[in-house]
Amino acid sequence: MEELAELARSAGARVEDKILQSREHPDPATVVGRGKLEEIRQRVAEINANLLIFDFDLTPTQQRNIEAATGCRVVDRTQVILDIFARHARTREGQLQVELAQINYLLPRLAGRGVEMSRLGGGIGTRGPGETKLEVDRRRIRRRIRLIEQALENVRLQRMRRRSRRVGIPMATLALVGYTNAGKSTLFNRLTQANVLTSPQMFATLDPTLRLLELPSRRRVLVSDTVGFIRNLPHTLIKAFRATLEEVCEATMILLVSDGSAPNRVEQEGQVRNVLQEIGALDKSILRIGNKIDLLSAEEKDALRGGETIPISAKTGEGLEELLRAVDRSLPLDPVEKVQLRFSPREGKDLAWVYEFGRVLRREEQDGFICVEAELPLSVINRLGKHRVTSDILHR
Repeated sequence: MEELAELARSAGARVEDKILQSREHPDPATVVGRGKLEEIRQRVAEINANLLIFDFDLTPTQQRNIEAATGCRVVDRTQVILDIFARHARTREGQLQVELAQINYLLPRLAGRGVEMSRLGGGIGTRGPGETKLEVDRRRIRRRIRLIEQALENVRLQRMRRRSRRVGIPMATLALVGYTNAGKSTLFNRLTQANVLTSPQMFATLDPTLRLLELPSRRRVLVSDTVGFIRNLPHTLIKAFRATLEEVCEATMILLVSDGSAPNRVEQEGQVRNVLQEIGALDKSILRIGNKIDLLSAEEKDALRGGETIPISAKTGEGLEELLRAVDRSLPLDPVEKVQLRFSPREGKDLAWVYEFGRVLRREEQDGFICVEAELPLSVINRLGKHRVTSDILHR
């Protein structure tokens, strides 16, 4: 219930009351049954509410029946999430993804809702496409769906081409994933000195962002900030955000960020794993991170350290060095090796690669050549293969 209230607040609503019902099976006509529906109607009248939000995926019939009985507009959890996405979509790709999810959700609900769909709304559940994109003519809507899907497919192909061009030095990609509002964007900014939006609101990040990060071994990796997951993430969103979630599927390693101060942290991690399984990314190498330890007591921090989770605070920077070392140890791509190389004075450009991508341990000048011992990623060693020497050329 608290999560639903937080979703409502993120969508711009003011929560006036909460009503909880337990029953064996949802009522097929109204979800809650006649008695509870009458209680809701009276409460709506008492507080003069103008919106009812159900933590349940309502059928079009259920939605219309509840509205008729209460005289109040009704939306379900999926509509609230779609509305938040519509508020936060900034790029053209994000807007297309949200529009596709909204249309797929609203298409079976158009019957009997012509008045509401005839204009662009300003309240929760009515933001989005508006009249020009949600005509009652289903044929035009399906044509619009095909156009959006084609545009998103083009985005997906562009991403594939960009990934295929990263061949000079193969770069590993780290995908930050986690429950919504776990602090992924704050961690992303702290690691990469980026300036992406951070907000306590749910789903503040919709558009994936890639930035370069240098590890302690001098290896360079790309870090991707992704959309947050949530319990029962609507399938319309998973389908619409396929191009974005592909960044997670293609990542070398997943950094699973959880809110270490959340009482239901384990449950939230389980929900994230469910989504990863659904998109086919659960077989990736996963590093678990417990964020927001600045909100924990000393005992709670020790308990978090006792597991397989790396405790950090993206806000204060505590634990980030340990995190980077753990990434360095666990990253399967492009291992770091010790090597001896020799360069002529005219090969300064190749020597600069050693300093840029590795750590120089020793350097000497011998017979007009520059000899170095360095730790370098294997891809750089292969690129500088002609300079490699097998014998010990450095004086001890």
